[in-house]
Amino acid sequence: MSLSSPRPHTARAGFARLAFERSGPHTVVRTALAHSPLRLLTPRNHGHAAWAYTSSFGGGLVDGDHLHLDVDVAPGATAWLSSQGANRVYRSPSGCRSDVVARVGEDALLAFVPDPTACFTGARYAQTFDFQLAPGASLVFADIVTAGRSASGERWAFDHYASTLKVSLGGRALVDERWLLEPGHGALVERLGRFEAMASVLLVGAALADARAALHARVTALPVTPRADLVPSASPLGTHGLLLRAAAVSVEALVRTTRDWLAFLPPLLGDDPWARRV
Repeated sequence: MSLSSPRPHTARAGFARLAFERSGPHTVVRTALAHSPLRLLTPRNHGHAAWAYTSSFGGGLVDGDHLHLDVDVAPGATAWLSSQGANRVYRSPSGCRSDVVARVGEDALLAFVPDPTACFTGARYAQTFDFQLAPGASLVFADIVTAGRSASGERWAFDHYASTLKVSLGGRALVDERWLLEPGHGALVERLGRFEAMASVLLVGAALADARAALHARVTALPVTPRADLVPSASPLGTHGLLLRAAAVSVEALVRTTRDWLAFLPPLLGDDPWARRV
């Protein structure tokens, strides 16, 4: 898709609904409904999990866009949800936003790992993620925000970026946080310095207990070195979850790191969603 700015047009409101359910040993997509500019792709794979990818007409978000994705993962189902490409946010004086609400049933697993978000010069963007997990449900979530079009001299040049993450497990809040990056609180280029991207990776649920323990031990054992290219951290969320953070001087390196952290996922899905995108 072209990185050039799209021609101005009226704001768009897109809604999409996805529902996954268990059918014998496999998970199937029961519902895949999308209204423009949102699109849904549900490719076949060789595993027992069902896959879905989001996309949007026009190659990114423009001023006034408001997208909403509603997801249901039925009890016992396993779902992989990603995006067809980077989430590009163009200049948007009035702002644009994207909201995701997902309900994950008992003994179900949702892996939501979209491509990075890149906000360009003058962009105003807000996103929310609301994950409601039943007892026994599991969630893998990864989110990366980049500096923008650094090769064109646009580093952290957007006007507003807000990201809200809410996760409840069995009706009790596990995560409720909001990131806010805004030049009014201090020049972003100076505040973020040499870093080109930041990532959050969240693992919740009993099915991921071994993966959480291994990742926590691995990240906390890393040495602290001055001017490191990657600065990670790991924060346990009681006995139910693990929240990993990282900042990196390279977007590509951070993407590789998050995929390496999630190397346990393909066996849980029965197929490797990244193998076709190398």
